[in-house]
Amino acid sequence: MRVEQSNFNNPKKKIFILFPDGVGLRNFAFTRFKEIGDERGYDITYWNNTVFDLEKEFGFHQVQIESTRIHVKTPVLNQARKRVELALSRKRNNDNIYPTYRFPLPWNSLKNIVKSSFVKFHEQFRATPSGWQKLMDQIYAAERSTDRYAQLKQQLKEHQPDLVFCTTQRATQGIAPVLAARDLGIPTACWIYSWDNLPKGMSTIETDYYFVWSALMKEQLLHYYPKVKEHQVFVTGTPQFEPHYDEGITLSRKRYCEQHGLDEHKKYICFSGDDTTTSPLDHLYLRDTAEAVRQLNDQGYQLHIIFRPVPVDHSNRYQEVLETYNDVITTIKPLWKPMGQQWNQVMPTKEDFALLVNTCRHSELVVNICSSMVFDFVIHDKPTIYPNYEQPELTKGIRDIGQNYRYVHFRTMPDDAVVWAYQKEDIYTGIEQLLQGKVHPVTTCKQWYGVINHPIDPDKASERIWDGIGKLLVDD
Repeated sequence: MRVEQSNFNNPKKKIFILFPDGVGLRNFAFTRFKEIGDERGYDITYWNNTVFDLEKEFGFHQVQIESTRIHVKTPVLNQARKRVELALSRKRNNDNIYPTYRFPLPWNSLKNIVKSSFVKFHEQFRATPSGWQKLMDQIYAAERSTDRYAQLKQQLKEHQPDLVFCTTQRATQGIAPVLAARDLGIPTACWIYSWDNLPKGMSTIETDYYFVWSALMKEQLLHYYPKVKEHQVFVTGTPQFEPHYDEGITLSRKRYCEQHGLDEHKKYICFSGDDTTTSPLDHLYLRDTAEAVRQLNDQGYQLHIIFRPVPVDHSNRYQEVLETYNDVITTIKPLWKPMGQQWNQVMPTKEDFALLVNTCRHSELVVNICSSMVFDFVIHDKPTIYPNYEQPELTKGIRDIGQNYRYVHFRTMPDDAVVWAYQKEDIYTGIEQLLQGKVHPVTTCKQWYGVINHPIDPDKASERIWDGIGKLLVDD
């Protein structure tokens, strides 16, 4: 590795923060991450593969990746790699949960038949460690053969960073930049993006070092990826929750309600929407929550629902519910911005952090299908209701939400960390009991939060990431 010995704060250390896609923006552009790195004397450049202009928006120094064209073979090779990983996990753990992470293969054209047959063959006959490695080698060979790889390598030669830090392990767009760095002897590190990613076979990138949320995630990383050694993993917590601890972005109840046309004398239930994959009938759970609120209001409560849709859901599935129950629902959309014509070019904004923080702060509780929003709210001592029942409208081919709660990342969850709604009526009962203080899931949920995230000083994740970067640059 081409790294000289130095102390942690050597101003000559140049760090490339790689954004293969927009998911890393929230953690590494909208928090104090860069500010802390600047204070420690690092020379920080954002290696930007997104349409979000960090220089224009924030004045951050960036090197734009001009070509976003990965090799034509990479997506199908990566799909085979993921299916092989899941098959390996099923065999290693004797656990049939892993096949449920798979998405259906398309068979609706000759091209898709060829691709899907390739994936299925590897899943059934090449689900071995050597079969996995062969697929990884093929992906790397494909990406190294592209003009994009050559351009990325040239950028690295020109700028000579001391470390490339990739902000997500999931994106195939990150493979070529990381390969180019490793081929030049530049140390690489990768952030594991989400609390559920490791069991799902979502790691497409291999680096020299890894940064994870918790001791649990470190254990999972070492288990699912035996090539990784303990000294390569840093446990830091996640920056995505840091804004919740920032009193400087909080609004008074009066100001928050004025901004969104709300009555400050009412109590608010947040319904946090989910994507169509996780909760295809999500609009019906919003309907059930609205009906519960109407019943409670008939008994003298003054309740209203704040509906926060998932940012990338552009369907109209909620429209009928929103119109029918407009007396008890107000939609407050996340502050994301379209930066292109495609769905994955809708990018988060820093302002949305403040909106989420204040929505948590001024709501009594959240109703949501199985997302990490439970942690956003518990930071503010607010409880969660998790619906866990099938809708009567569930038909063949529509995914049951109950499958979500059986996933590996929920196995650390104490049963009483949330209020469960096992039937429609439980939403009504749960809201009433929470408002009356008859159930108290917050204490247990905070303990769970301490397992999923770093249990000590969760507001200092960015500092611990920089501590890790400093250490690996000295030790390498």
